[in-house]
Order: sequence, then C-alpha cells, then structure tokens
Amino acid sequence: MKKAVLLALALVWAWMAGAQENQTVKDSLLYEGTYRIHYVFVPDSLLPQRPLIVMLHGYGGKADGYRPEMLEAARKAGFAVCVPQGLKAPQGKTGWWVGYPAQEGMRQDDAEFICLLAREVAAKYGLSQENLFLTGMSNGGEMCYLIGRKYPSAFNAFASIAGLTMKWVADEVPFHAPVPFMEVHGTADKTSSWEGDLENAGGWGAYIPVPEAVEAWVQADGCATGPTVTLPLLSEGSHQVILHSWMQGVPAWPDGPACEVLLYEVQGDKHSWALKDLDTCQAVCDFFLKWLR
Repeated sequence: MKKAVLLALALVWAWMAGAQENQTVKDSLLYEGTYRIHYVFVPDSLLPQRPLIVMLHGYGGKADGYRPEMLEAARKAGFAVCVPQGLKAPQGKTGWWVGYPAQEGMRQDDAEFICLLAREVAAKYGLSQENLFLTGMSNGGEMCYLIGRKYPSAFNAFASIAGLTMKWVADEVPFHAPVPFMEVHGTADKTSSWEGDLENAGGWGAYIPVPEAVEAWVQADGCATGPTVTLPLLSEGSHQVILHSWMQGVPAWPDGPACEVLLYEVQGDKHSWALKDLDTCQAVCDFFLKWLR
C-alpha cells in the first residue's frame, strides 16, 4: 500500500514537473556584449497584478531545471518566475559577482544586470513593472543583500535563502531606501556560517554573522520587534524552525504597507533551502504576496 502511494505521488510530481517544463521558455538578453541565458515560467493562474519573481541559483549552479518546487509554489500563488543563468568565473564555476576570491577577474555588474533583466522580462511577457520580487539561495541570496541595499526600488521585496552579507557590502554599500526582507538560514550551515566569518577561514571572503546582517535590515526599515514563534515540526525528524519577526517599519513605498523583516532560524540545518524543515517556497510566495501593488 505504501509503495502504491509513493508511486502515485511520484507520478503526480512528474506530471507537474512536465507541465511546468511545457510552460517554461528559454530566452536570452544581450548585456554588455554577452547573451545572458534565462528561463521564464508564466503560469495560467497568474494573478491580476501579473507579478514576477526572479530566482537566482547558488555558486556553481545552473538555471535549467532549478528548484521546481518554487515554480509549483509560484504557480499556486499566481506569480511568474524568471531563472537566469550565472556566468562562469575564470576559475570555472558559475555564479553572481559578490567579490569571492574565486571570482577575481569577473567584470560583469550582476546587480545591475539582474535589475535590468527583471524589467526586460516583465515588458516582453506582459508582466507588471511594479510587482517585481527577488529571491535566491546562497550566492543568489547574497545578491538579495547586495541589490536590496544598492537598488532597493528595483524589487518590492527580497527573500534570501542561506545567503550572506559580505563584509565589503556592509562597509561600502549603504541602505538607500526601506524594503521588506526575509532570510531562511540553518544554524549548522558550514558553507554560509550563521556566526559569520570575518577572518575568511572558509575562503569565501569575509562576511558578517547572519543575525547581524538581518538586524541591519531591521534598523534600515525602522521596524519594531515583533513576535518570535517556534513553528510546528514539518515532519517527524525535521529540524525545529524559529520565526523571528520585526514589523511596523516605515512604508515600503509612499502610501504603501509598512516594512517587515523575517528570519527563519532553522536549528541544526545545514546549507540548503530547508525544504525538509519548512515549506520554504510557500513562505517566500506568502511573503511576496504582502507587497503587491
């Protein structure tokens, strides 16, 4: 009986993945002399506001087939999704430039490119220019921190998964405007350490602790301390998730809703989307739904 149920679930997931694949278009955008590949998913269930999520893979990752769970959550919530492909660094791994030592020699301004890509994809596919959102994991999450500081008006809200604030970003890139932000992070993450790595022991470059990075957003958004909630376990054996929230910040835009900052602390989890511990993709979509115009 158990095998039959698992087989049925596998068939349903395969059908859903196939449906998503049929709705996903491979496209490119010429930027600074290079055609930048990206994939665009526009569901039939698009919300009237026609919002777009740009989702960034991690260091060494690829856009093709990335995070089908996020596409499914976006389909249910009514968002289109664009998944761009990062370029290779001279050392050979794909990613987004945030100043890793291994990225030395990369010259593209990925922060500017991602903002441009969101606008161009929205225009080309008939999506809203006023309802753009950014999420990403690891190296992609670090772009959320960078772009949120440097180009806050480019997106309505940001959601980082296992991302970091590089120390140079904290020191050199000031906040320009308030913007809603959320982070999902495992406390046992050895790649993007919860405690930070100011001595560059991990070789990624110096970065600040995750709670300090989130607190910087709280201060920039003018938020007051909100409730801290221990969430129910997602399943037997999953890690405990503690949701820290800060609310009642300054308006996200003139006459807009007040900014919020959320931190999902996944106790004991490693470097991941925490999908075994939290319905992360749904949490991202639920957060973005608050900031539709």
